[in-house]
Amino acid sequence: MRGTRVGRKATGLIGIAAAAALALSACAGGGSTPPTAELSEDPVTLRFTWWGNDVRTAATEDVIAAFEAEYPNITIQPQFTDFGGYWDKLATETAANDSPDIIQMDEKYISTYGGRGALLALNELGDAIDLSEFPDSAISTGTMDGALYGIPVGLTSYSMMANPVLLAAAGVAMPDDESWTWDDLSEAGAAVSASGGGNVFGVQSWGFSDGDLKNFARQHGEDLYNDEGEVSVSVETLTEWWTYLKGMTTSGVTPPPSSTVEKQNAGLAESFTATNTAAFGPWWNSQLTALTDASGTPMELLRIPTTADAEEGSAYYKPSMYWSVSSRTEYPAEAALFLDYMLNTEEAADLLGTDRGVSANEKIRAYIEPNLSETDKAVVAFLDDLADVVGDAPALTPPGGSAVDSLLKQYTEQVLFGQATPAQAAEGFIKDLSASIAAA
Repeated sequence: MRGTRVGRKATGLIGIAAAAALALSACAGGGSTPPTAELSEDPVTLRFTWWGNDVRTAATEDVIAAFEAEYPNITIQPQFTDFGGYWDKLATETAANDSPDIIQMDEKYISTYGGRGALLALNELGDAIDLSEFPDSAISTGTMDGALYGIPVGLTSYSMMANPVLLAAAGVAMPDDESWTWDDLSEAGAAVSASGGGNVFGVQSWGFSDGDLKNFARQHGEDLYNDEGEVSVSVETLTEWWTYLKGMTTSGVTPPPSSTVEKQNAGLAESFTATNTAAFGPWWNSQLTALTDASGTPMELLRIPTTADAEEGSAYYKPSMYWSVSSRTEYPAEAALFLDYMLNTEEAADLLGTDRGVSANEKIRAYIEPNLSETDKAVVAFLDDLADVVGDAPALTPPGGSAVDSLLKQYTEQVLFGQATPAQAAEGFIKDLSASIAAA
């Protein structure tokens, strides 16, 4: 019997290196018209690739087994690796016209693969995948030039993690995150650092993720990229952003640069937030459970501070990742059937849990919520609370834009160590990111 569906409404479906990018551009000749999406009665094998840890792999293999039991003529061949090696392997396979049928995709790469014809436009498959329970704001994040290249698996939004234990020890009240500003963050952070004796700091440094920058730029009525795929954030806004960070570092609100870089390179579990040595830290809200578990402290999610005259809609939903299908698949109907199973059935929801983020499918999210941990419930509540204030999704990262985080790290470190002024870093960052996009 087909897996139980939640709220089905039969509606229509609505850093790659430069060499790898060039190979990608030559791979598929601009994409091909997909074969007729009809299920086959003959044996079918689909290759399915994803990145992730052992927990994710075990859950995904359980879903594969459940799907194969229901559709015995379809075999799902798993292929998984770590995040870093994943993109090199996928670029090589795609350049050789040998990409897997089903692909776990990231926002920083979806326009690269979709724009070069390597991904199937899923809206060409009619109602083979039910998206009726996905908000338009989520679907738009995987759409480029009217083509749906990726269905968001889960949603997340940028947030400020707050450590109530450290705040209480410093005599600092939990901020009102519906009204607080960057100045309020500075004041609260300074009070924590003052009482921390050099061992506890007010705020964990930022500047290493485009999530940091996008929120700040949107508060200034700008965005990192425009709809034409050009870098559109201004030198003035970037300068203000790095000037604020530099001031927080100089005054001791954030940790010393050497400690910041050391912790940044060590990963989540060794971060100032996870080691209870910073009262505030910018993270994606979906990381609440991991940070709570690592720290042993009941962290609280706060909205990102804003400028006093911030533009409305600066917050936004970001897909944790996408499901995509290769434009070269011989079996689009079977690939769509498997995606539909993962996205819309209670069986898959029970097996997958929230490892890939809180489901973007609103009915599935409501189904799993009663069984979530307290921290995962808080993650869902945070997203729901933002529903009335989030703005439109940012423009997709253009081809070549996957270099953004490495460039941010480079220039943030230069600012922190005094090797470049905020204005010099702003100009250099825009120049280098624009060059990476132009070369892609």
